[in-house]
Parts: sequence; structure tokens; C-alpha cells
Amino acid sequence: MSLFSPTSKKPLGIYIHVPFCRSKCHYCDFYSVTDMDILSQEGYLDAVCDHIRETGPLAPDYLVDTVYFGGGTPSYFGAEGLAVILSTIRRSFHIASDAEITFEANPDSITPKLLRRLRSEGFNRVSLGVQCDDDEILQTIGRPHSYDQAVEAVRLIRKAGYKNLSLDLIYGLPEQDLERWQRTLSNVLELKPEHISCYGLKLEEGTPLCDYQQQFRLPDDDMQADMYLATVELLRSRGYRQYEISNFCKRGRESRHNMKYWTGGEYLGFGPNASSDFAGQRFTVIRDLPGYITGIRSGGQVLQEVQTVPQRERAGEYLMMHLRTTYGISGEEYEKKFLLPFAPLEKALEQCRGRGHALRGGDGRWHLTAEGFLLSNSIITDLLLLQEKSRTIDRRK
Repeated sequence: MSLFSPTSKKPLGIYIHVPFCRSKCHYCDFYSVTDMDILSQEGYLDAVCDHIRETGPLAPDYLVDTVYFGGGTPSYFGAEGLAVILSTIRRSFHIASDAEITFEANPDSITPKLLRRLRSEGFNRVSLGVQCDDDEILQTIGRPHSYDQAVEAVRLIRKAGYKNLSLDLIYGLPEQDLERWQRTLSNVLELKPEHISCYGLKLEEGTPLCDYQQQFRLPDDDMQADMYLATVELLRSRGYRQYEISNFCKRGRESRHNMKYWTGGEYLGFGPNASSDFAGQRFTVIRDLPGYITGIRSGGQVLQEVQTVPQRERAGEYLMMHLRTTYGISGEEYEKKFLLPFAPLEKALEQCRGRGHALRGGDGRWHLTAEGFLLSNSIITDLLLLQEKSRTIDRRK
């Protein structure tokens, strides 16, 4: 049992960016390297652990209730390294006894030995990158596994005793149509995960899939919208609650860590390109593994884009992030936090409700509908313009 009461300390999430991959997926622009030489691995492990130890004393009043190992492919880095990092976190921070501790994995790097070791170290949630059930499409997008390997990975994860499994899927992939996507969902639902993330494909500049997109038939925006709405409906019918634009879960199985990003919680990031929002400051680690290792060893600068963000300046972020979720926004909460009028925003949301794009719950909180999520960029832009108008009027008083 933890010696530290959650009621006496502020909650904190910790994110560890593990930048190693077996190979680079053709759609991915996250920071990762495929050079897995021993010196790079050992240098990274030493650097990230030193970084954690240096930072721990800055958070005596915090209780870590979520830890998330992302990447890259943490499972490819191996159980020993992940266990060392988690042990360093435990020695450097106060960790809640019921902390959610997640690691991301690809099916091809899942082994019984890895799962047993991480389970014994306290990892209790797995986020598995499946993406789709079609091996031809998986090969096209550069995934290093087959769907059969994904099915076997789920079996091994369950056998190792994990009760909280999330599966990542992508729709809008090359040569994918609505029927193929619905088949993917149906097959994945047979695996009975507690959580499913469904992301629409985005062609990121500089990725192979973007550079060679003319070689493939890609679903257009209308088809992606149809896929999205079909996803919401099918998952709802199977008992999965949508709690964020792209995320669905069984009751009580929301990603507690990711909810920190969407609802303004505090978190610290370690490893190259990891971001933090801590003690009123937002900052990012440099996107360079050798530079990160050298900087930590020499006591040099590894942080960039450091900025202090006063509470009132977070009003726009509140709208952008909270409206990604079905938790939504509250007029009372908004006015209390940011000292800005909610009435202009509520008027716009009433108009959205008339079009079927927003709802106001019994608790008074506003959130977007599935159809509203499809238009969230334009809806939020309109709300931000109204917010800025309120700021301008306020400054003139």
C-alpha cells in the first residue's frame, strides 16, 4: 500500500519516449531510429535514467498515477531496459499503488518472457499496434508483422495475466474501403480488448506513404467520414463507449494517462522529443537521440520550447482539448478558471446542437456528437474566434 495519499498530493503522469524501432512504418512521423546498436541502447538507457533521477526532486508534492512507455516500439527495446527505467521512476518519484502503467508493443516483438518480466515489474496495461487485419495492406504500410501474429500476441498477453489491453487501428489505408474496414473491426472485436483506438490515416510530409501516395488508391475524405461513423455505431453496439474522438473503451477502461493530455493534467516526459506540462511550464526534449545522450552526460541543454503558460492563457487549449472528449466543457468551470464569459460560446454551441453536432448533458457540460467530431476543427475555430473577441472586449474595459 502506498504511503502517500492521493488526496494530499497533486496527480502527475510520466511519459517515457523509447525511440527504437525494428523498422520505420511508411506513415509514421514520430521520432524513432532503427539503429539498435548496443552503444545507442546503453547510452539511451543511462541518459533517460539520469534524467529521471535529476527531475524527481522537483516533484515532492506530486503523486504519479500514470506511467506510459511510448515510441518508437518499447517492446522492441526489451524487458530488461524497460524494467530498469520503471525501477528508476519508482525510486525517484512517489508512485500510486494503483498507478496505470502502460507499454506500447508491436505484435512481432511480443514474447512470453517479455510479458512475464514486465508483469512482475508492475506493468498492467498493454497498447498493441494492430492497425488492420489485412496482411497485404500491412505490408504496403510497412508494418513488420502479420495479423496472425497480432492474434497470437493477444493470446500471449492474456495468458500472462494482463487485464487491460488496448488495440490501435487505422482506417483510410491504401486500397481499404468501408467493407474491408468493417471486417477489420469485426475481427478485432473477437479479440475482446478493453480499449480500442481508431485513427484516420493522415499523410505526413516526408513519410514514404505521402511521397508515393499516387501509387495507391486512398479513401477520400467522404469515405473516411463514412468509416468513422460506422466505427462509432459498431463499437457502441458492442458495448464500447466513445470518450474521445478516436478512443473507445469498456466501462472504466479509459486511458487514464491520455486523459491527462485532453483535460489539462500535468505530466513529465523523458527521452528525445518527449513533451511536458509541469508546474505551469510547457517544454519539449530535443528531437535527437545522440544530442540527448550527450546533453544529459555533460549537463547541457536538452530542453527546448520552454514557456510559462499562465492559467488564463490556457483558455484556448481548454476548448481545443476538452472538446476532443465526451467529457466536454462546462460554462461554470470555464468562467471560474479563465475569467471570461461563456455566454457567446454557449450561443454557438446551441446552434451546433440544432444541427446535431453538439449536446448538453444533464450536468450542464457541452460535448460534440460523433457527427460534430467530424467537424471539430471548424467548430473549435469558431469558438476560439468568439473567445478572442471576448478577450478583446475585456482588455478595452
